[in-house]
Amino acid sequence: MSEKFSNSSLSTDTISIVAELLGREPRGLESIEIFDEVGLPSVIRVASVVDEKPFPTMFWLVDKKLSYNLDQLEASGVISQIQEMIDESDDLRLKLFNDHLSYITLREKNMTPAIKKFLIQHDFFNQLQKRGIGGISNFSRVRCLHTYYASHLVEPNVVGNIIDENYL
Repeated sequence: MSEKFSNSSLSTDTISIVAELLGREPRGLESIEIFDEVGLPSVIRVASVVDEKPFPTMFWLVDKKLSYNLDQLEASGVISQIQEMIDESDDLRLKLFNDHLSYITLREKNMTPAIKKFLIQHDFFNQLQKRGIGGISNFSRVRCLHTYYASHLVEPNVVGNIIDENYL
């Protein structure tokens, strides 16, 4: 990310820990949103502009154990099961739609003025406002459990609730 959008409030130690958890240097890291029970970062928040490009995924799960558990759920076909639950319920579909709208609002709220200005000047802002949790544009579909669950840990959502109630 360019210097004009960098966050200098994170310590180099914190950034190193996140890099170790990710297995690479974090790009666009703005904050640690959730810590696990031993004090390690669990969910990070990423800027809406990374490497001078719009970046719709605000929350990333960096907790190794949770990531592994979600990997296992995805491999066992849980996305299809959750999608079927949502497809069969008007209530769940409405909740999912509203979760995406809440996410968009929260993402804009977390944008620095410089990032918002950049997005508007480069005609990216309106497109980004059409991208919900995990950058998804179809608000009735479930794609990646990791992005839904990372977001859920910060601000509960229907997919995260289903995961908590049925799978974890």
